[in-house]
Amino acid sequence: MMESSSSSGIFLARAEAFLRLFSILVLVLAACLIGFDSQTKLIFSTIKKTATFRDLGALQVVVYVDCVAAGYNFRQLTRGFISSKLKGKLVNLPYVTVRWVCFPLDQESVYIVFAANTTALQGCMFALTGESSLQWIKVCNRFTRFCLQIGGALLASYLASFLMVVLSSLSAFSLFRLYSPKQFLLLKLT
Repeated sequence: MMESSSSSGIFLARAEAFLRLFSILVLVLAACLIGFDSQTKLIFSTIKKTATFRDLGALQVVVYVDCVAAGYNFRQLTRGFISSKLKGKLVNLPYVTVRWVCFPLDQESVYIVFAANTTALQGCMFALTGESSLQWIKVCNRFTRFCLQIGGALLASYLASFLMVVLSSLSAFSLFRLYSPKQFLLLKLT
């Protein structure tokens, strides 16, 4: 029974490392796609207008949030790697305490990334469709390539959010598997 628990722990650690690495790559990809995207058009044959992510405040927030979330996942990935090399003796804290710290941080990072993406998506929908009652024009009619790249970046960022949801579920499982199923918040005896 002990060997099965050990192999399941190794599988969970590898799955967590893979998900963290993949979410880091997707978050950095999304931040780079948004941050480096720009398109210049000639309007009225004399005025040049450049569309960048700085034109919509929500896109700036997505770039910053994606970078911070990638940094957090990188920090957690290195913590797991160093902890595995040091056989869990990284900090002088019990394993349960470390799990209780990681669990809410994983959930908060998912919520913040998802909220930033949804806010940017709403702003991008105004750029795509316009709003006649406010006399906002459709921006994506003029800056098509820019809008397509932003759409792809938001799709990548939503994929990262989904990966982080799975990661948060693994974090919850890693925490709550340490407790007894029969008594409330009683640690299992090992």
